[in-house]
Amino acid sequence: MKILLVDDSKTMRNIQKKCLGEVATEIAEAGDGVEALAEINNEVGKFGLIMIDWNMPNMNGFQLVQEIRKFDKSTPLIMCTTEAEKARVVEAIKAGVNNYVIKPFTPDSMMEKVNATLAKIAA
Repeated sequence: MKILLVDDSKTMRNIQKKCLGEVATEIAEAGDGVEALAEINNEVGKFGLIMIDWNMPNMNGFQLVQEIRKFDKSTPLIMCTTEAEKARVVEAIKAGVNNYVIKPFTPDSMMEKVNATLAKIAA
């Protein structure tokens, strides 16, 4: 499965890559929402999963989710962020994310959310 990691921290993207391990056959990276949209290039189904940070320069993760959902309702999106307030979680889910991972996370807790999201989509 091709996965897109969108986070302005290369360190965080590297941590996510290590956690994803066998789930990902290919990983693409973007440092903000603008780069992510260029990578996605309006191709529905290009990625099997997109993991998105909330706080990024140029275009934040919430705005990115809104942009993606304008042309793609099916690609699983997981918000992976330090924004832990319940109102933020609800806001992101209403915008179209399929799941929410709060940083800091353990590899097991992140993969639990990834696997649950992918299983729900596959059902």
